[in-house]
Amino acid sequence: MSTTLTPSKSTTQPSGSASGKAHSSSGTSTRQAAIAAVTNYSVNSPPIQFADTPAQDYYSVNVFNKSVMKERLPKAVFKSLISTIESGEKLDPNVADIVASAMKDWAIEKGATHYAHIFYPLTGATAEKHDSFLSPTSDGSTLSEFSGKQLIQGEPDGSSFPTGGIRVTSQARGYTIWDVTSPAYLMENPNGTTLCIPTAFVSWTGEALDKKTPVLRSMQALNKQAQRILKLFGHQDGAFVASTAGPEQEYFLVDRHFYFARPDLLNAGRTLFGCKPPKGQEFDDHYFGAIPERVLAFMLDAERELFKLGIPVKTRHNEVAPGQFEIAPVFESANLAADHQQLMMITLDRIAKKYGMACLMHEKPFAGVNGSGKHVNWSMGSSSQGNLLDPGDTPHDNAQFLVFCAAVIRAVHLHQGLLRAVVATAGNDHRLGANEAPPAIISIFLGDQLSDIFDQIKAGGASSSIDSGTLTVGVDTLPLFAKDAGDRNRTSPFAFTGNRFEFRAVGSNQSIAGPLVAMNTIIAESVDFCATKLELATQGDPDKLNGAIQELLTEIINDHSAIIFNGDGYSDEWHAEAAERGLLNLKSTPDALPALQTPETLAMFEKYEVLSERELESRLETYLEQYCLTVDVEANLTISMAKKLIFPAAIRYQSELASTCANLKLVGYDFDTDTLDTVTMLVKSLQDSISRLEYAVADESPTTSLDEARHRCDAVLTSMLAVRNCVDQLEGIVADDLWPLPTYQEMLFIK
Repeated sequence: MSTTLTPSKSTTQPSGSASGKAHSSSGTSTRQAAIAAVTNYSVNSPPIQFADTPAQDYYSVNVFNKSVMKERLPKAVFKSLISTIESGEKLDPNVADIVASAMKDWAIEKGATHYAHIFYPLTGATAEKHDSFLSPTSDGSTLSEFSGKQLIQGEPDGSSFPTGGIRVTSQARGYTIWDVTSPAYLMENPNGTTLCIPTAFVSWTGEALDKKTPVLRSMQALNKQAQRILKLFGHQDGAFVASTAGPEQEYFLVDRHFYFARPDLLNAGRTLFGCKPPKGQEFDDHYFGAIPERVLAFMLDAERELFKLGIPVKTRHNEVAPGQFEIAPVFESANLAADHQQLMMITLDRIAKKYGMACLMHEKPFAGVNGSGKHVNWSMGSSSQGNLLDPGDTPHDNAQFLVFCAAVIRAVHLHQGLLRAVVATAGNDHRLGANEAPPAIISIFLGDQLSDIFDQIKAGGASSSIDSGTLTVGVDTLPLFAKDAGDRNRTSPFAFTGNRFEFRAVGSNQSIAGPLVAMNTIIAESVDFCATKLELATQGDPDKLNGAIQELLTEIINDHSAIIFNGDGYSDEWHAEAAERGLLNLKSTPDALPALQTPETLAMFEKYEVLSERELESRLETYLEQYCLTVDVEANLTISMAKKLIFPAAIRYQSELASTCANLKLVGYDFDTDTLDTVTMLVKSLQDSISRLEYAVADESPTTSLDEARHRCDAVLTSMLAVRNCVDQLEGIVADDLWPLPTYQEMLFIK
């Protein structure tokens, strides 16, 4: 038995110009050619075949994981590496040559010819530099070489990536450094295989130029503080307390013919124009619906590749919006989860092309339907203690859990601005605060059971937990089962979901590293606060611990309960209530990013040695620059598409209407000119709105990076919306055969 899929006959650009201009000779537009190519999809085309191999036979087959290391490394070297990986001990540099030799032999046996240091610059993308294993010899032959030095260190250009001023063109040196805690893997290509080595990326001065280094630093800080709490509870084994993450990836799929016929999708990742289709998501018929055959085949292929890379994907399903889907892995160490998330995005994009589709990970590729998030499920735990945010059956008696949970509550309340800042991007601004995503107001959902327990603590002490009970459906043939003690809340940006917190505000196109750094660090600071309070109160006397915990929990819930909200985060009432509670409502990226530079944030990151003041400044400058560049690209696209595509189509239709009216009048027919008048008005409005947008783009009055970002937000985006309003109205009027762009109806529903 084998899995088959029939791809479309062509996965390349449809006939005609990618700009979407109409063909004057044939009268066939790029849009019409795209529709024809998609609808000509045939089940009789040669199918793509997959070997019928059980997943367990190829899971992690391309990963230099612990089992491979145990098999190929000397016992002492393997033991040393495992101590670093699992316990956070310093890496012994003397093992590098032995590991490099074993890694090279393994990779070459599997067909590798090159190795690449993989790193994650502040662009949020994945970067790689490839080198051959082959080295020439004096006799004209070659040797396969890979030394410990080559494994540990690489040197890409440190000034060619955004650094916010840390590196300039005249100071280009930067280093990649082997991250032993994230295993090397093989990336296969039809023409060869490459050994990929995850690395940190730092400047010549040792400052972080990447997303990975701060994640590793923040995990180290969290472990150090968590050990203090565990010691108070009598756990002194020292097993490394790691933050864990499981990011749920949402994405859209559209046929590549449509993708190439939309300059905005091609260049910006989202549609800048497009009126609402007759049918959207209002029937709720796509969510968890039957997965289309073509999409399912893509998913199966992508999962196979992800399994080979050791990425533990677990869930796949249709999402709410038409054309939207989700894939989710199980929990892993936060650093590994961040690396795997980058690999997942690359793999989804690559495999989608095989099936003639484009994978869109923009947070809001289509207006009027749900956008895409990347819900990051976060927790912490160790090999000996398990999940520290697991409440157990009687959470009111689980003092250790309550301390760690209270630390999270305090952290989110004190650093709500920082949490908003690390999910602030131009793309995510279109999603946060809308009626389909968590609002820009950060709050915590605890659920009925935990809310009740903390209410009891506030009143003097918790003595009971709400029982989960048994769900009765009223059908004898259906089994009884224990239901959860509380409901879920999809409107909360930071929700407790049984044994973890789910940070739902992360954007689908983002690296999860920034949010992980923020969560790890603010919770490390809060755990530090709790540990210090308990240590001072107990003075080494364990008999005083229970009383000290009661005092601590009461203080936290009294001071920080304003952040807890179990209601509808989408409602207007919540916005008013949140303001009364003193919670922040940072609606845009320029509003949110300055939180990276508050004195509290600077002091915290410096104290726990996660990011220096200079490193934080570099990130603020980089993210402001990326925001401005994103809006600039979209604004220039809006102008270009409106002038070259929309305006000509509208003028042609206006001309046809005017000609028809004139001809009918000649024969004495009194023709209603309402449509002509409307088109004429909209054409004039379109011209005026384009001029205003061009003026906003050309405005050079802003001086600082933040001023430039605010100008884009307040002036440029507002002017872009005015152009869009005219275009979307014209789409509803202009004759279908003249409209140059694939419509929402076509892109979302023709598969």
